[in-house]
Amino acid sequence: MKAFFLGVLASLASADIGTAGPYSPPYLPTRCYGSNANQFPPGNLFVAASDGLWDNGAACGRRYRMRCLSSTKGACKTGTVDVRVVDLARKPGNTIDVSQDVWAQLVNTNSGETRANIEYVQI
Repeated sequence: MKAFFLGVLASLASADIGTAGPYSPPYLPTRCYGSNANQFPPGNLFVAASDGLWDNGAACGRRYRMRCLSSTKGACKTGTVDVRVVDLARKPGNTIDVSQDVWAQLVNTNSGETRANIEYVQI
């Protein structure tokens, strides 16, 4: 039990905080893999990284575990989502732009929320 608790604390200590928002199709082409539709992971759990995470394209294929921390409309859902970077974010302002499928796992989409504070860690 102690080992599990220490593992949880260690993972939270290494997490980063940022903002996320949804982005809409068309998702192709992407900066990472062009027009290859096979680049998208099961469930369309993919994201586009901001300039700060992009690292001249080195972010392509990186995986992150993320969760919603807060939103102005209190729309956060509980739990985490594992995602893969496939693109450079198209709009400024967010740390990570997420596919509509990821967004639906992070927040209550009926709230009309367009931005949320997130916690994310590379996995």
